[in-house]
Amino acid sequence: MTGNPVPSQEVTTQGRRRPLNAPLLIGGALVVLVVLMALVSYVWTPQTPMRVLDTQPYQTPNGEFWLGTDRFRRDVLSQILVGARTTLYVGIVAVGVAALLGVPLGVFAAMSTGWLGQLVMRGNDILLAFPALLLAIMFAALYGGSTLVAMIAIGIATIPSFARITRSGALGVMRTDYVTAARAAGQGPLAIAWRHVLPNVAGLVIVQASVAFAIAILAEAALAYLGLGTPTGQASWGRMLFESQSTLRSAPHLALIPGAAIALAVLGFNLFGDGLRDYLDPRLERR
Repeated sequence: MTGNPVPSQEVTTQGRRRPLNAPLLIGGALVVLVVLMALVSYVWTPQTPMRVLDTQPYQTPNGEFWLGTDRFRRDVLSQILVGARTTLYVGIVAVGVAALLGVPLGVFAAMSTGWLGQLVMRGNDILLAFPALLLAIMFAALYGGSTLVAMIAIGIATIPSFARITRSGALGVMRTDYVTAARAAGQGPLAIAWRHVLPNVAGLVIVQASVAFAIAILAEAALAYLGLGTPTGQASWGRMLFESQSTLRSAPHLALIPGAAIALAVLGFNLFGDGLRDYLDPRLERR
C-alpha cells in the first residue's frame, strides 16, 4: 500500500513565512509618519507656512500655535508639515537619479568580462571619493543654491553605492545554472539582464534605496543649514535650523523641533533599510 510522501522538515521550514523584525516595524512606522505629514500638508496646515502673522514672535507651544512661532512670527507646525514634503521630494529625486544611473552601470560592469567593465568600476571608485555634501557644495558654487541643484548633486554622489551593490549581486546571479541555460538557449545580454539579473538584485537595490534616502535627507538638511540648499521663502527643516541658531538660548524649541524631525526621519529610513535587509536575506532567518 502506497501513499503520498510525508513532507520533510526542511521543506516545511522553507515554506514558513519569516516574521517581521523590530527595526522593520519601527522604521516603517517612522517612514509612514513622515509620509503622512507630507500628505496632510497638501490639504491642511494651521496657517500659511511662510506667512508673517499678527502675533508675538518666539511663542512657545500653546493652544493656538501647537509648536509655537519663530522670530518672523510664522507658525512652526505649518513649516514642519510642509518641510516633510520638501524632505520626501529631495529624497525621491536624489535616489531616483542614483538608481536610474547606478543600477545599469552595476549590471553592465558585472556582465562585461573585458576591460570596459573594469573601466566603469574604476570611474565609479573615483566618484565614490567625493562625499555627497562636498559634491553638492561644488554644484551650488557653480549653479547657485537651490533645491533642484542639491537633489541632482546628492543623486550623482550616491551613484557609486548603487553601482557597487548591484554589481556584487549581479556577479552572483551570473554564476547560476539558469543564466548558463539562458545563454545556451541563445538569449542575448539584454534579455538575460532584464529577465534574470534585475529581478534577483531588486531586493538589494530596494534596501540600498532606503539607506540612500536617509543620506539624502541628511545632506539636504546640511545644505539648507549652510544656505546652499532650499532657498529662503520655502519651508525646509534644515532652513529652520539655520534660522534658529541665533535663538538657541532664548527659544531653544525652534531648533529642537526641526532637529527632532530630521533625526526621526533619518532614523526611520535607516531602521527600515536594516530591517528590510534582514527580512529579505534568507541566511539571517532564525531556525
